[in-house]
Formats: sequence, structure tokens, C-alpha cells
Amino acid sequence: MSGAADHASGFRLPPLAAYVHIPWCVRKCPYCDFNSHAAGPQLPEREYVDAVLAELGQRLDQVHGRKLVSVFFGGGTPSLFSPQALERILAGLERRVGFTPDIEITLEANPGTFEQEKFRDYRSLGINRLSIGVQSFQADKLKALGRIHDGDEAIRAADMARAAGFDNFNLDLMHGLPEQSLDDALQDLRTAIAQQPTHLSWYQLTLEPNTVFWSQPPQLPEDDILWDIQEAGQALLVEHGYAQYETSAYAQPGRQARHNLNYWTFGDFLGLGAGAHGKLSGTDEVIHRTWNTRLPKDYLDPDKAFEAGRRVLAPDELPFEFLMNALRLTQGVPATLFTERTGLDLRELNEARREAERRGLLSPDAQRLVATAQGQLFLNDLLQLFLP
Repeated sequence: MSGAADHASGFRLPPLAAYVHIPWCVRKCPYCDFNSHAAGPQLPEREYVDAVLAELGQRLDQVHGRKLVSVFFGGGTPSLFSPQALERILAGLERRVGFTPDIEITLEANPGTFEQEKFRDYRSLGINRLSIGVQSFQADKLKALGRIHDGDEAIRAADMARAAGFDNFNLDLMHGLPEQSLDDALQDLRTAIAQQPTHLSWYQLTLEPNTVFWSQPPQLPEDDILWDIQEAGQALLVEHGYAQYETSAYAQPGRQARHNLNYWTFGDFLGLGAGAHGKLSGTDEVIHRTWNTRLPKDYLDPDKAFEAGRRVLAPDELPFEFLMNALRLTQGVPATLFTERTGLDLRELNEARREAERRGLLSPDAQRLVATAQGQLFLNDLLQLFLP
């Protein structure tokens, strides 16, 4: 890349999404490094929704007339909240920001029977996509992961989702689990496929700092087994009509998660709730990343700010920031999107782009920014070339 970053005239405000974080779970899983906290006997639903709506009011000047293309309720376990609580949040978003006609509204849910009973109510609110955190269908693996549901509940959750009117739902499934064999992993994947989800998030368990598994690591499969699982699993998914469109996301035709696609194509998103992160562009072509205070008690404290910090992305950071997202997509993005999202001239990438192509990590297609198969395998090495 050249030493100075010149702004081009092709910048456009990107699509706008909203991410709403609900930070409570029944209990904390030993592998989880998300901002989640064990729920007490009584959740402060009303107070938390009040705070989310108050934060939204403070962020309206960052909307710039755009309507929301997607809303994602993540956590934690958002399905612990009542339909009435989620309805208040959705009503506030629709009234103050507005929804596009084809908006995608996703709720993360656990397979437990308590959550399943509310699926129909969630659907009646306009929530049109569920993401169900299965992780595994096998009792010993679920126990090792600290999950509170069993395999039968996971299967029933998919049935209940369809019965409630969800024709679009994701199953979250992990592989590379403690003492997992190739047969174990493929059996989990076959069971997931049999539930006919429109989307599968299938990803390898990693040990993250500040988790129980980090300080007390379980026995994970050897690298050669992990590689066999990855290859055989991807072949199985293709066989059943699931196309990989992102590093760990597979979908039936036309069923890619629009919220995820907005994220990976460097779209904007309002981050609402304790610990939520956001990315917001201004009409002045300045791009901010924001992050909220993490602890629910601090987020609910009227004497403390919702936002814990923000920073402007400097022009020389933008190539890496953009490509860190876009190159996760197996088909990449049109090259022109770089200027539309960053305001930078595409020529800013020339030097690093040539080197990445020379190493066989980036496709030489002049019209697209897309990693080769080798580049997908060594994505970190590819991205390093675009660091400032």
C-alpha cells in the first residue's frame, strides 16, 4: 500500500443494522468468552429495556435517515426475555429508526423447553429468523460443554421453530469438541442436516482467554483429526445443498444471513446493550467503532454512560479493517465496494494486492476482492499484507 491514503469521491453511507445484546444466560458455559452473566432468579427486564431504548435515543443522530435492514438479538440468551420485552425494543426501533420492507429480524435461542414455549409469540412480533444454539446432539459432548439441554430437546426445538411459523432458522453447531472423533462430528452434522435448517453455523471450538476451558483445557482432538473433520464435513454439507459463503457459515440457496452479510461487507450497525459493539459511518466519511460498558449493573446505572469508548478508524487502517471482514466471504466482494465503504481509492491496495496475488493468496480477478482457496486457509497471512 502507498504511504498516504487519498479519499476518493465514491463513498456512500452503507446499509444500517442493529445488534441488541441481552447479557444473561441460565449459566455460563466453560468455553464462552462473550459478555454473558448467569441470570439471577429475577431478570431486570423492564429496567434493561428502558436502558436500551434510552441508548437508542442517544444514537439517533448517527442514523442519517437510513432504515434498518436487519435486527439481531444476541447474547447471552435473548430468549430468556419475555416476548413483551422484545416487543418494546422492536417497537422502539421501528418507530425511531424504521424498518426496510424486507427486514430480517433474528433471535438467538437455546433449545430448552422453556424457550420453545415462546417461539410462537416471538414469531407474532415480526421476528422472522431464529438462531438455535445446539452445539452438539450427543449427551457426553453437551455435558463437557456445560450445556443445559439434551439432544432430544435440540431436535424438538427445530420442530417447534417450524411449527411456530419460522421457515428460516439457523442451527449453531461446533466441532473439534473434547475427545471428539471424526464419526462423532459427522454424526452431529448429519443430525443437524436432518432437521432441515436453512442455515448452519458450523465452526471449530477454540480455547479463548478468560474462560474456564482456557485455565482448565480439555483434551481436544489432534490436528489431523480436526482436518479430517473439516474436509469430510464440508463435503457432507455440499452433498445436502448447503453452500459455504463465509468461513463458518453454510446456507441453502438464497438463505444467507443478511445481518451477517451486512457485517462482512463492512456495513454499519448500531450496537445496543451491555458490552455491545457498533460500527458507524458519518456523512463526513469518518468511520467510528464503538463499545459499551460491559457489566449489566453499570449499564443500568443512570449515573454512568452507556458507551465505554469509541475510536475513529484512521485512513491507513481502513484497508485492513475492510478486508478483515470482506475476505471471510468465500466469493469475496466487488472491488468497487472498497471505495464505497471506505472512501479510499482502490489503488491504495495495489502494492499489497500484487504481493498477495504473487503468493497465491488473493485471486487476480480485477473486478473482485476474493481470497483463493489457499488464501482462505491462511487468511491471517493474507490479511497481514494489508496492515498499515
